[in-house]
Amino acid sequence: MKHYEVTFIVDPVLSGDEIKAAEKVYEEMLKNEGCTIVHVDEMGLKQLAYSINKRSSGIFYCIEFTSDSGTVISKLELALRRDERIMRFLSIQLDKYGIKYNADKRAGLIGKVKKKTKGKQEEEAKPDSSRQSASKAPAAPPAPAPVPAEVVASEPVEEPIVDAVEETTEE
Repeated sequence: MKHYEVTFIVDPVLSGDEIKAAEKVYEEMLKNEGCTIVHVDEMGLKQLAYSINKRSSGIFYCIEFTSDSGTVISKLELALRRDERIMRFLSIQLDKYGIKYNADKRAGLIGKVKKKTKGKQEEEAKPDSSRQSASKAPAAPPAPAPVPAEVVASEPVEEPIVDAVEETTEE
């Protein structure tokens, strides 16, 4: 079994039902050709890097599927080229790294990281003794250390040279 992925951009001016119907057509086409649909990812409305058909955004879909032979790809690409609702498409064969990446992404291992709440992070970072001292009033900042007199007297102080700038006024 070979793994494939087809990503296509649907024209965003279509109604919601027409957009869903466009995705369902290709999903059904793949099932009728004997392919197994692994995952359908509706990525939603995204801005395009450059305008296509005078559109600056599009609705992205990605269908990952498996097939015994690659003959379905030519039929799928022909249907995508003929469909006016589809602005662009890209079909690829996944290697073992692409398959693993997609599986990890579906499992939630890749993508947005869930952040802990700020309070929990601070509590975990502080040891028990610092928690008790944190409840007390904050201490005043330490005073600067005095500079020995011999260090101050031994270093010559150079005054900066300032060039005089003549101001001229035109009348």
